[in-house]
Amino acid sequence: MRRVRIWAFLLIGLYVSLTVLAYRYQERLIFFPSKMPLNHTYDFCQDYEEIFLKTQDGAELNAVHIKQAESRGIVIYFHGNSGNISHLIHVANLFSSKGYESLLVDYRTYGKSTGELSEEALYSDAQLFYNYILENYNEQDIVVYGRSFGTGIATWLASKNNPSKLILESPYYSAVALGSHRFPFLPVEWLSRYRFPSNEYVQHISCPIYIFHGTNDEVIPYEAAKKLYESMATDHKKLFSIKEGGHNYLQDFEAFKKGMAEALD
Repeated sequence: MRRVRIWAFLLIGLYVSLTVLAYRYQERLIFFPSKMPLNHTYDFCQDYEEIFLKTQDGAELNAVHIKQAESRGIVIYFHGNSGNISHLIHVANLFSSKGYESLLVDYRTYGKSTGELSEEALYSDAQLFYNYILENYNEQDIVVYGRSFGTGIATWLASKNNPSKLILESPYYSAVALGSHRFPFLPVEWLSRYRFPSNEYVQHISCPIYIFHGTNDEVIPYEAAKKLYESMATDHKKLFSIKEGGHNYLQDFEAFKKGMAEALD
């Protein structure tokens, strides 16, 4: 009996330690930034302007504005939780081929951007970039696009403004729901400082919403996109199911290409 108690205390102690570590180091489980030297020259095929925006808390945010001689509008793009905008040449090419300019954004600690991470700061930064676009574009010419991690930020931004469209590639229902799926043995609901409740934000979006998700996605389950889609209040919504698509390289599938042609028409 004494041995059982000892093992029980050891297991409880191990679980508590694991929970404390998960809380303290949760940013390392969420964010995988790739830094870029300030003197790096981006290798985009199109004419572009590199911009830096200063935030109220002193962060410097980097983005690339891909230009067009004549454009149908502009897409503001929020990427996933790894890499940086230097990896987005194929994204810039896609938007340019549809006649759009694009603003490719790097989050705090990613690429050349600086600053301390928090959910509130990421929202505020997104609005700062949106305001930059508003200096030269009307809202009916702005498309908000989020991929994977970036869908939470994109959904928040669309709920606070009135863009023409919202496009979500491989979205989650909420960050807490995704965390609970990936770490079912942890009390994620209590631990998470990053919640990104997209399911709540979509209730306040009136523009058309387009979702693209691979049915074989092992990072963010396809069911998460379906659940998010079903929770949307707007009737102007469409879910493009990419059969056999995973979490990455959806752009290689014909269903994605056709759906994107429709979404950016």
